[in-house]
Amino acid sequence: MKQKIVFSDFDGTLTVNGLLDPALFEIIGLLKDERTTLIIVSGRSLSWGHFLLTHLPLDIIIMEGGGVVLRKLAPENIDEHLMVDKDTVDKLEFYTKELVSKFPKIVLTADSFGRKTDRAIDKALMDSLGIDVKKDVEWFFKERGISHSYSNVHLNFWMGNISKAAASEHVLKSYYPDHDPMNDCLFFGDAPNDSSMFRFFPNSVGVSNLSEFITQLDFTPRILLKGKENSGAFGVLNYLKEHFSKKS
Repeated sequence: MKQKIVFSDFDGTLTVNGLLDPALFEIIGLLKDERTTLIIVSGRSLSWGHFLLTHLPLDIIIMEGGGVVLRKLAPENIDEHLMVDKDTVDKLEFYTKELVSKFPKIVLTADSFGRKTDRAIDKALMDSLGIDVKKDVEWFFKERGISHSYSNVHLNFWMGNISKAAASEHVLKSYYPDHDPMNDCLFFGDAPNDSSMFRFFPNSVGVSNLSEFITQLDFTPRILLKGKENSGAFGVLNYLKEHFSKKS
């Protein structure tokens, strides 16, 4: 029987209050029992991707908002596939230096040293700088052809054709060619930067903490969970338990 695939955002979707919760490991165990593959699709850095692949029973992970696909070939051998070319990576580095020079109060996240295809600024820091600085930064991005999006924890910015959906499509075509988004896949998300995924995957679920961002989305999930009991990893776990119970 063909294995199904669950794609899922990480922060705010598979975590609880920013932490790795036992619910995550229960989700992993449940999916393993149901012969279902888990592919995390996160805005976190490439270096975080290495950590997750070496510490969790995962084979493929998408990081940097779709900028890089990591594949575990062996326990100590991880392949990195960048979704943009070296010139684009170099150009992003140049503009990043210009950004922090022009806006000295902006500090990149600690994990930005481990990023290649994007950079990140703490969302709380951006909020603390006020709406005028936020608008100036967004104008800086627009003038230089830099894309950006907000997760529940970061302002991420990048150059080139990068999206979570594009990277997910690449993974399906390259490694799961007999799977299609309609019949074989399910996606969970919680933030505006998951909008492309809600469009790409017809079967999509927003955990309940997405509700505060729902008006910011160009594309919404097919199902939006409700209630504090369905926030983050608890919502994913509750939905999957019900889903597999109905199947059986």
